[in-house]
Amino acid sequence: MRSDSRSALRTPLSVVIGAGGTGGHIYPGLALADALRRAVPDAVISFVGTERGLETRLIPAAGYRLHTVDMIPFDPSLGARRYLLPAALLKSGAQCKAVLRAQGAQVAVGMGGYPSAPVIVGARMAALPSLIHESNAVPGRANRFAARLTPHLAVAFDRSRAHLPGGARAHTTGMPIAAALADLDRSALRDPARRALGVSDGARLVLVNGGSLGAARLTEAAVGLAARWRGRTDVHLLIKTGPTALDDTRRRLLGTPAVAVPYLDRMDLAYAAADLVVCRAGSATVAELATTRVPAVLVPYPHAPGDHQTHNARVLSDPGAGLLLPDADTTPDSLAALVEPLLAAPARLAAMSAAAPQGPHAGAAGLLADHVIELAGKKRELQYI
Repeated sequence: MRSDSRSALRTPLSVVIGAGGTGGHIYPGLALADALRRAVPDAVISFVGTERGLETRLIPAAGYRLHTVDMIPFDPSLGARRYLLPAALLKSGAQCKAVLRAQGAQVAVGMGGYPSAPVIVGARMAALPSLIHESNAVPGRANRFAARLTPHLAVAFDRSRAHLPGGARAHTTGMPIAAALADLDRSALRDPARRALGVSDGARLVLVNGGSLGAARLTEAAVGLAARWRGRTDVHLLIKTGPTALDDTRRRLLGTPAVAVPYLDRMDLAYAAADLVVCRAGSATVAELATTRVPAVLVPYPHAPGDHQTHNARVLSDPGAGLLLPDADTTPDSLAALVEPLLAAPARLAAMSAAAPQGPHAGAAGLLADHVIELAGKKRELQYI
């Protein structure tokens, strides 16, 4: 970390982070917040989101304050409501300006997703430096808009530069991930992780992860696969369903070698114990898999803006660290046709693990934190001139 950046911070570091909607934006924001706290223990850090997303649960649970604003998605499917977007953005931007001023913020950070855009607008209104981080291989609408309001850009994947306004000047920091995953030693943690998750000795574990809200297509295919494996003791399925589908899924899994859970609060245990992951291709998931080197079958969400999950998935599938399975083709039979040969071929799983392009993700939270602290230092210097 640059010593000149620290010395310029003559008052406690104060940062407001915009992140909300899904875990793919929230968890990287939390990883950044934790890295800032490690670097500057007395830092004042809070988040901006809405009342509709997972941020209302995840951010307070992590020990950070959440401010909520009135914002609607950057989504053409809203129909006539999309014409309300400019007014909603101005209103929520003004709300964020008030938050920034009240907290004495020196920097605003947008982690992508529609709840983060008002933070960048508010920073522009308040004449504060701001930074956006683009997590997907193809940027979302909110960040394509926000990138026009700040010169400070960071990306998780090099391939997103071409799709982001001003992308040529972006820093490739990687995807901020939790310290427990950045430092994960799968081999060392494997046995205690499997005991903690109730996986019997010698059994192969397949983790089915539909993302922070679950995925009906993946859950349905996994339930069918569990039925196919009924009576087997050499395989085990751990299915993350999200809360909505939990009760029905558990009922359908009775008598099979499968367990359904609504959330996985210890992803380090899940990745350490798993032999294979079946998952969506959100940017955070792809970065976690690349860093932890867990082989994967990737089922991109077909309605993601710009089909960005397919582009994310290719980060792993192109070098051979993952297999791509289209959502429309994901059935119990098609999943079995991919998964069963992999589980029977340890050497192939090892080759997929070795092919994972680890990239800069393990150190991304620290790199992004350094950038934020540097911007804060420059802001303080200007105030003392």
